[in-house]
Parts: sequence; structure tokens; C-alpha cells
Amino acid sequence: MQLTASATGRTAPRDPDGMAVASFVLGLLGLLVLNVFLGPVAITLAVVALWRGTKRPGRAWLGLGLGIADLVVLATLVQLDSTISWSL
Repeated sequence: MQLTASATGRTAPRDPDGMAVASFVLGLLGLLVLNVFLGPVAITLAVVALWRGTKRPGRAWLGLGLGIADLVVLATLVQLDSTISWSL
């Protein structure tokens, strides 16, 4: 029994609206922790959501901006501490 298959046997396409929301949430979370991983994931999800025509383009653009901000924060921390980790 396949849970993702429709009556025609084809799988359902990924939800671009969910990708837009996920990119926003991961980009926001990436400002606080794991920006080296969450930034690129947020950027990728936002670009794919915009490419697939999401109904929430504002959320996808925010996710893209936050993902880029994650990488800027990471680059700033690397320049200041010469390390990828947070040191408070």
C-alpha cells in the first residue's frame, strides 16, 4: 500500500507553499544556530518554491533573504573569530 500514490499511480508533487514556509522558518532559525547548514537549505527551498510557483512568494523571498543573512552572519563570525563556531 502506497500512501503517497494517487489513483493513477503517480506520486503527488511537492508542495511549493510548504517549501516557502520551511525556507522562512529554517532561515530564521539559522540566524541563531547552525547557520552553516540551515542557510543553504533555506536558500535552496526558497528558490525551488519560487521556481515552482508558490502562492506565498513573500514568504519564499523572506526565506531567501534570511538564508543569505545566515551566510553573512557566518562569514562575519569567521572573520572575527577565525572559527565557524559561536563563542560568547
